[in-house]
Amino acid sequence: MVFKAPKRTLGDLDAEAAGALITAASDVALILDSDGVIRDISFQSDELAKELEGDRSWSGKRWADTVTPESRTKVDSLLHDAAAGAAPRWRHINQGAPGREAVPVLYSAIRVGNGQRVVAFGRDLRAISALQQRLVDAQQSVERDYARLRHVEMRYRLLFEMSAEPVLVLDAFTHRITEANPAARHLFGELGRRLVGHLFPEAFDPAGAQAVRELLSGVRASGRADDVRARVAGQDNEVQVFASLFRQESAALLLVRLAGAAPAGIASATLPRGRAKLLKVTEHAPDGMVVTGPDGRILAANAAFLDMVQLTSEEQVHGEALERWLGRPGVEMAVLIANLRQRGSVRLFATTLRGEFGATAEVEISAVAVMNGGTQCFGFAIRNVGQRLSEARSGRELPRSVEQLTELVGRVALKDLVRETTDVIERLCIEAALELTNDNRASAAEMLGLSRQSLYSKLRRYGLGELDADH
Repeated sequence: MVFKAPKRTLGDLDAEAAGALITAASDVALILDSDGVIRDISFQSDELAKELEGDRSWSGKRWADTVTPESRTKVDSLLHDAAAGAAPRWRHINQGAPGREAVPVLYSAIRVGNGQRVVAFGRDLRAISALQQRLVDAQQSVERDYARLRHVEMRYRLLFEMSAEPVLVLDAFTHRITEANPAARHLFGELGRRLVGHLFPEAFDPAGAQAVRELLSGVRASGRADDVRARVAGQDNEVQVFASLFRQESAALLLVRLAGAAPAGIASATLPRGRAKLLKVTEHAPDGMVVTGPDGRILAANAAFLDMVQLTSEEQVHGEALERWLGRPGVEMAVLIANLRQRGSVRLFATTLRGEFGATAEVEISAVAVMNGGTQCFGFAIRNVGQRLSEARSGRELPRSVEQLTELVGRVALKDLVRETTDVIERLCIEAALELTNDNRASAAEMLGLSRQSLYSKLRRYGLGELDADH
């Protein structure tokens, strides 16, 4: 729709007023002749003019020569429609020049005057393109995370179903069975066909049922409890019942394992095959898996760990101390082992892993202490979280290493504890200064009261920023 009475309402507009209106109505405006040659140009900002034109003016050039090759047909279409007097259309055109990144602009063209001139109105689309790219990146990140979750769920579901040992999942408050693997259904015979939904203690004789109830109540109250022995109802075999508490979303569940209960139908040949599959999954897991003796020396490691430490064979790490590659020597490993001996397990311990050739990675470690033939050994699951932390840098919370500093008290010498605390605080202050100055090294050094060389040295020490950047 156009103005109904432009001559009466706009009055006598001269060329100066018309030019001001065109400039105000667009981010970039081009005045072209009938051959598509640019005769004049206006920009709303100097920054956009420099971005588009650079050091060479567009005046006297064909409009089609100032755009990227794939946009030239769109330029020709706009000029043809304007010459024919067709209704204006908006077209996305990438303005670009050799050696510079293309700038997306939304153009519309209209014929003016006696038909010998065409005015092209352009709107800068960089902000919209940036938002679209961020949206695409976010969608791809969500899809990758969802795919990883589905793969993890599939692997653990496969392990659950193929385990030769009876395993059940119970509601922690009602003790009703929500899941049972084939080995558990086979163990309980006729009851096993309708096991899901029943109370777990119903599967045992009265004395065993009472012992199991006490076990489950103790696990729910304290998170840990001893195992109990119970006799399956209607059978002569006795099983050892183990239980552990875990949470899924907002629900509390119990994982129950029945040891010494391999049914006759699931022969001993099945057990090694199931264990072999579990070992194969561990060996090919994407996270590093390491087993050490009580002295912290490596007994076994999977391929992912070897890749993290930049080695090629397990023989190269066998018998070596794990702390050779882990965190600060004499500190992190001592804390891990002390916690394992005291608590039995450690979750999400944040530290760094060093490769043989200088590569470093931020990792999270979960570990457990187990008995093997009367000897204690430790199992470590090591996950590289460097990419996740860098993506969340702008909104991350205080590093977990700060929360763990109190765990060092009493286990590490005071001078080591002070040095560790100082390093954490120093790194946080440098990161804060770089964020406040928009990564301007000179301003950050002045803010911190350091020389630039001193700041660069600390950046290298903590692995912060692009060290070859010149600010």
